[in-house]
Amino acid sequence: MTLTLGHYLTLGAALFAIAVVGIFLNRKNLIVLLMAIELMLLAVNLNFVAFSHYLGDMHGQVFVFFILTVAAAESAIGLAILVLLFRNKSSINVDELNTLKG
Repeated sequence: MTLTLGHYLTLGAALFAIAVVGIFLNRKNLIVLLMAIELMLLAVNLNFVAFSHYLGDMHGQVFVFFILTVAAAESAIGLAILVLLFRNKSSINVDELNTLKG
């Protein structure tokens, strides 16, 4: 059995759907929200790589490197902010984190 483009696109769509469901079902825990956003980015990256391989063009794979760089920076900064908020509030509940309101 060979894997076709449809298999990869189905897997990418399933991962993206799981991430969307994770965001909508869990709006309390900030760590789970960050993981769902990362899962969305990985689903999009999978689609970029699949189309890049299918079309024989390297532009999709180059674009994935840029997305992974932004995702790594977002994760590092997001987790640093999360640690600081946890030290100040002793909670990672999103409803209790209203210190950034103007």
